[in-house]
Amino acid sequence: MAKDYISLSDTRWKEFQEFQGLGLIPVHGDFSPAGVHYPPITNYQPLTQEEAYKDYAETVKGEFDVYVHIPFCHRRCLFCHYPSHYRCSDAEKDIYLTALEKEMQNWLAFHGLNRIKSRSILMGGGTPTDLSPSQLKRFLTFFCKYVDISKCPQFNYDVDPSTLVGEDGLERLRIIKDFKGDRLTIGVQSLNDDVLKKMNRSHNAAVAKEAISNCLRMGFNVNIEFIYGHPGETLQNWIDVIEEACTLEADEIQLYRLKIEPYGDQEGTIKKFSAYHNEELISVEDTIRMKEISNLILADHGYTENLRRVFTKSKKNISIYAYNQCCRLRDEVGFGISAFSSLNDRFLINTPDFEDYYKRVAKGYLAVNRGLLRSSEQQIRWSIILPLKNYFIDKALFKKINKVDIGSVFADKFELLKKYDFISETDKKIELTPKGAFYSDEIVHVFYENQHQSFPPEDFRTGCLNPYNQ
Repeated sequence: MAKDYISLSDTRWKEFQEFQGLGLIPVHGDFSPAGVHYPPITNYQPLTQEEAYKDYAETVKGEFDVYVHIPFCHRRCLFCHYPSHYRCSDAEKDIYLTALEKEMQNWLAFHGLNRIKSRSILMGGGTPTDLSPSQLKRFLTFFCKYVDISKCPQFNYDVDPSTLVGEDGLERLRIIKDFKGDRLTIGVQSLNDDVLKKMNRSHNAAVAKEAISNCLRMGFNVNIEFIYGHPGETLQNWIDVIEEACTLEADEIQLYRLKIEPYGDQEGTIKKFSAYHNEELISVEDTIRMKEISNLILADHGYTENLRRVFTKSKKNISIYAYNQCCRLRDEVGFGISAFSSLNDRFLINTPDFEDYYKRVAKGYLAVNRGLLRSSEQQIRWSIILPLKNYFIDKALFKKINKVDIGSVFADKFELLKKYDFISETDKKIELTPKGAFYSDEIVHVFYENQHQSFPPEDFRTGCLNPYNQ
């Protein structure tokens, strides 16, 4: 007999309401994604390149995880909060590629380096495979000129399924293989055609499955991602989607909760949609049930949540890029508009404006225009929030970064989180329990400074878990 996953999610929904009453979760039930940076990037101020890199000491000379932003898409998806250009001509894309190469040259010159030694690579956007095959080859040729990939253990791409089918799609996959690409994150988002249409995706379910099959057949490590809580979804069609996803032989399945409020450099059309079609939004209750249902179905099919929101059958399939940046807190450098660099004591962001980007790099400058050099207190909070959210806090690493034992900071907060079975601790690490993992975004807000909280004080009930309790 098939499991009644909807009934099995009852306990989690009741628990969610309990934690709202204790002040952990805002009364409206919304959330703010955490765990990539601290403080939030919306609070960052303008910086010159000299200010951005003042007193910066590279931890390992010339060695970085590398991100490149290719800001082109066939369509603007309803849920996306990142800047991109849509249905661009090849001529427009060529202009961007020329600027991107110049930015990399400028960055290397500024740092006195000939090449970057890569620990891992992520190509994102947009979608990097929105480039034509010849443009993709052009881009990868100059990228590998400036980035040493000879000892890179993982070369990732974030891709749209529609770019991986047909003659051009297969040619793109061959080119990626030729340049040592080995891991693809395919933005499937749903396997329900009605939901995909509501999302304004450029593919249907059949195309998504064809793309997955093409990638697996060519030997790629395949990660497929989905969004829950999106207009058009129901508890039943979400169950159908996740159960089908588990049959597609992906190495990894990644889940995102729909975010209506912008958290990137461009307000998503979902924000305007929500104002005019509020009746179509999914309730908080159904959204939380969808998250719990996903966890239950994935567990039944042998998937384990290794990194947060990421379910694999083997830990070897996790993203090294995400692990290095968010768990081990290693230096990462980003190229392209809106790309960020997460460095040992600062977080820097490139301009999101195409024309500004072109002008900056043409003059020989870096593309950075905002950022934050963290204070010692912010550094402590950063080195708790990112690894706790995504994996676990390594006590030795925390002491190496901050020169203090983690037992000497926030002792009351850690004890409170233990009391509610949100975290566990050994002599080597602190990590979220299965219950804590479900509320990871909310729990790490306990360590935010009040001025950086994602929601105002009036959005929370008074309780011992209220994030404004300092």
